[in-house]
Amino acid sequence: MFVDEVVMIVEAGSGGNGCMAYRREKYIPMGGPYGGNGGKGSDIIFKADEGLKTLIDLRYKKKIKGNNGNNGEGKNKNGSNSEDIVIKVPLGTTIKDNETGVVIADLTRNNDEAIIAYGGRGGRGNVSLATRSNPCPSYAERGEPGEIRNIKVELRMIADVGLVGMPSVGKSTILSMVSNANPKIADYHFTTLSPNLGVVKGKDNTFVIADLPGLIEGASMGIGLGHKFLKHIERTKIIAHVIDMSGSEGRDPYEDYITIRKELEKFSSKLLAKPEIIIANKMDGINAKENLKVFMQKIKNIKIFEVIAFNNIGLDKVMEELSMMTKNISSEELYSAEVQESHVLYKFKMENPFTIIKENGVFVIKGEAIEKLFRMTNFNTEEDYERFSHKIRRMGIDDELEKMGIREGDIVRIFDFEFEWRK
Repeated sequence: MFVDEVVMIVEAGSGGNGCMAYRREKYIPMGGPYGGNGGKGSDIIFKADEGLKTLIDLRYKKKIKGNNGNNGEGKNKNGSNSEDIVIKVPLGTTIKDNETGVVIADLTRNNDEAIIAYGGRGGRGNVSLATRSNPCPSYAERGEPGEIRNIKVELRMIADVGLVGMPSVGKSTILSMVSNANPKIADYHFTTLSPNLGVVKGKDNTFVIADLPGLIEGASMGIGLGHKFLKHIERTKIIAHVIDMSGSEGRDPYEDYITIRKELEKFSSKLLAKPEIIIANKMDGINAKENLKVFMQKIKNIKIFEVIAFNNIGLDKVMEELSMMTKNISSEELYSAEVQESHVLYKFKMENPFTIIKENGVFVIKGEAIEKLFRMTNFNTEEDYERFSHKIRRMGIDDELEKMGIREGDIVRIFDFEFEWRK
């Protein structure tokens, strides 16, 4: 089954908790803090693998969750880091943030990889938290939560040449004749239900051709099957229009060509800037020669090749031309200017660390920084509670609450936890 689009949740592993412990050994009075740090949680990494051709392995995975780091231990033993989770995907896979549309990664070369969700760092044990003013802290940090991302994974197959045209014009036949590919061929519309790739070996060059499902008018708007696969043309260097020059189904060859170009333009205007050739197929038809003559009067600046694909007549000249063109046309990175690494967007983005709204008399505090601090705080110890209060005061939360008119005894909420305000 060909799957080229998946929406899923990825959740990196959380860091392990730091340990609160004290050194207690004979002849060493007042041994001091002895708790180690927690280990880092596993990252979620996507890696390109040239052996894969579809996203079928991800289709039924609604969520991928990383492993948490191990907790720190006494005797200043640090917890071990968790092994990263590596998800293999085909070449040409794009990963986007499903909420913002930001392109996180575009994996086009074998073994390309990108961290899609970062694992949380381990919480510090009380050894690492010791300071001059507090040389023996009686608290330790919890591990940092791992990132949770709602992502969209899209596959745009990598090919040098894309065969496009109306249904039943001979695209699959051409691919089967010039390569070792074995696409399904039959005398009815939409025989091809998914893109097929074939490798063509020339005298001094090898290139890849993609046979795409037939397009019809309105394909860019979701009519027919072709609309699902228009995106695969975006990565091709060259567009090869396959035209039924015999008009065997009562269509006009020139109108077919214009219709296909309109659908390409509606999908993405960049497609019309790609080099193109025209393969005039079924030249053994009754009206083919006459139709070609009329066609060539309307189309002046594009190379046209006469072929009878079923009998493999004329295809050698087409492949020679495509071989030369693919050698002289360099590949373009589809998302090179749009890819933004997730750690730039999410780890170090500059924004207000919190927001405060008043709901039914309750002051609700939200924000990534404050929520992360909250999760990493152990409220079972008074000292850690004081540390949390000091940090949010330094963020300016106290001042903002006072500006909003908070009074002694009013309720403040973070997540589902509520506190009484005390100045």
